[in-house]
Amino acid sequence: MNAKPRTAAEALVDQLVIQGVRHVFCVPGESYLPVLDALYGRDIAVTVCRQEGGAAIMAEAVGKQTGRPGVCFVTRGPGATNAAHGIHIASQSASPMILFVGQVDTNVKGRDAWQELDYRAVFGSMTKWAAELDDPARASELVARAFHVATAGQPGPVVIALPHDVLIRETDCLDAPATAPIELSPGTAQMVELERLLAAATSPMALLGGGGWDEDARAALTRFATRFELPVATGFRRLPLFDPLHPNYAGDLGLGPNPALLARVKAADVALVIGEPLGDVTSQGYGLFDVPAPRARLIHVLPEPSALGRVWTPALAICATPGRFAAALDDLPAPNATAWRGSAEAAHAEYLAWSEAPTPQPGPVNLAEIIIWLRENLPADAILTNGAGNFAAWVNRFYRVRRLGGHLGPNSGSMGYGVPAAVAMQRLNTDRRVVAISGDGDFLMNGQEFATAVQYDLPIVVVVFDNASYGTIRMHQERDYPGRVIGTDLKNPDFAAYARAFGGFGATVETTEEFAPAYEAAVASGLPSILHVKFDQDGIGPTQTLSAIRAQALARKG
Repeated sequence: MNAKPRTAAEALVDQLVIQGVRHVFCVPGESYLPVLDALYGRDIAVTVCRQEGGAAIMAEAVGKQTGRPGVCFVTRGPGATNAAHGIHIASQSASPMILFVGQVDTNVKGRDAWQELDYRAVFGSMTKWAAELDDPARASELVARAFHVATAGQPGPVVIALPHDVLIRETDCLDAPATAPIELSPGTAQMVELERLLAAATSPMALLGGGGWDEDARAALTRFATRFELPVATGFRRLPLFDPLHPNYAGDLGLGPNPALLARVKAADVALVIGEPLGDVTSQGYGLFDVPAPRARLIHVLPEPSALGRVWTPALAICATPGRFAAALDDLPAPNATAWRGSAEAAHAEYLAWSEAPTPQPGPVNLAEIIIWLRENLPADAILTNGAGNFAAWVNRFYRVRRLGGHLGPNSGSMGYGVPAAVAMQRLNTDRRVVAISGDGDFLMNGQEFATAVQYDLPIVVVVFDNASYGTIRMHQERDYPGRVIGTDLKNPDFAAYARAFGGFGATVETTEEFAPAYEAAVASGLPSILHVKFDQDGIGPTQTLSAIRAQALARKG
């Protein structure tokens, strides 16, 4: 235990080291300069970003992939509000992260001082805990508690405000020991009831989601699904939780899911939902199960007791973390025969048929063929990131994630996620290929972080799908106000030239056949790269066109 005099800023950084932090992301600010100085010469890599939203997304991505809190530092006021972007993503994605925010001096608080904000009020509704360091003697305590709260139960974000005058004061506070996530195990009676419900089932389904998974939990769940011959689906943005080539995989319940999978889930008489809070998208607008009492017997496993029964009343509620619950499944005896034998194989065949054949698209570029090419040519341990927009539907349907942590996207549907998440992943995983899939509107939300990739020599490949439109909004516009286009057209820059201007590699793709050689040239360059893929605006999704949506809407309106 360290009790030597040091500043609160130095105590804070010492605590980060104790907690195992080796990377932090930031945009520098005078309000927390003492912390920046305390980081000088320490065994923590500092990634300097171009905008606080990008920095916060990088920390969120680290938390999402590693299960340990990603750490971000931003300055007060506008720095903090910019960073709210990443905090909201972390909240809806169940990603552990800690945002440290500069704060005005304590002697001017409450006077509406320059860039002053009440961070408990600003972040209270989207964090697990928001606090302020008002006593240097409590620096180690608050940091340790932040790590505990971010990982306990359902993981999520924590915000700690740092008044400048507190950071420079000396303290002899003791170091706190490293924290470990609290693991919750299911009760014996609950496992007995689970066994009974499964034994009485005729068409059960398993659905995986949420945060807090690791390789052991994934492996244990796979063993269970194999022994019980269960079809397994994954929730929105949770593609890495089950191997898509495993014979029990049934597909994902994200945006634009397989209609056969939807029918299969709705017909299930037992739904074993593990880690997935069944949010808006996964539950298909809360229509997947009847509210509040599902027809299927819902077995809901979550690490946060307050989330159980929030929308649906489960037949069996189990408060447990995915790891402990999955481990307990090893002790569950499989039935000698199941009434649902063959359903897993049938569900997997439906998934393969849905994800295999490219769908026809208008124009010379077929995005399905490009995603399938990436699927077949990227290494099995590649990491794919994407932002939000209709373009992500091609990733959900046609890409296959083979490793835990191999895909990251914003569960909040927040645009601008792909590029900063790719920067963070390449920073942490120097030996793995990292590819970001972005839309044109999506890319320019945080495209400035391409400069960060160049600064740190990170050879990410960014694929920008450009249809000169805010495509998702245009799709809804045509459904509700057909032919009345306003506010959704975009005039875009030359994204390949944008890459070269920053010192990276850029190439333009205008036919499907041009993509593979452009990608290979990007990788061969060893530089951060942007592939500018231009595609027909009419091809708004894998199975629909804008013209068809417009025609259907006009027909409805008579």
